Amino acid sequence: MTAHKKIGAAIAVATDAGRPALIPFITAGYPEPSDFIPTLKAIAKVGDVVELGIPFSDPMADGMTIQRSSFIALQKGVSLKWIFDQLDSAQGEIDAPLVMMSYLNPLLAFGYEALAERALAAGVCGFIVPDLPFEESDEIRAALEAKGLGLIQLVTPATPDERLKTLCEASRGFVYAVTITGITGGGAGLPADLTEYLEKVSSFSTIPVCAGFGIRAAADVAAVGKHAAGAIVGSALVEVLERGDDPAEFLESLLG
Repeated sequence: MTAHKKIGAAIAVATDAGRPALIPFITAGYPEPSDFIPTLKAIAKVGDVVELGIPFSDPMADGMTIQRSSFIALQKGVSLKWIFDQLDSAQGEIDAPLVMMSYLNPLLAFGYEALAERALAAGVCGFIVPDLPFEESDEIRAALEAKGLGLIQLVTPATPDERLKTLCEASRGFVYAVTITGITGGGAGLPADLTEYLEKVSSFSTIPVCAGFGIRAAADVAAVGKHAAGAIVGSALVEVLERGDDPAEFLESLLG
């Protein structure tokens, strides 16, 4: 099984169990670099897939919570190379497939072929690159797919149908359905027309659709789970870590 297919397989296990897959997001190395691997292991026992945020100086799709976590991790010396080294040290000890969420610059600086090789060796199965337009993604997509890794596409409520079809066909692992037209961490909750939107995305996609942005509570996960295969929880989990609370306990509470 190729690496990106492990993502879909993990989501399918949750679907077969009659529940939405849970995809927790953490900023790698936050709040303390020394706690990165223990935290990752703990959330990977509850989450079906884990999204690792690569700290970046200008995380334009993220709200204040994740911006703050990214800034602090960078101050403490967290880099893409450091993250790969940490993952190497935990080979075989992390239960869930890993997806890296990174803005393009760190990946470009690393080099796409080197990135794909290093990611596969470290147990990473796919990448989300929010500032990379589909039209400019051929080079990194080719490097990743040569190693069986996936590039996960984001769609939004504003995505036109023809483009939605293109992005769903191009995505690997799952399709990331952004629930709002805005940044992460907003407090407004999920939009009223979520049902129609998620069902439309699912109708265009042959792989699982997972929804993210604004998911903070068990009721949100349940609402998303009626119309999508999984729920992505980011800012709310980063806030849990910020407070020093138990991340696994929080994630378990989301599953009711």
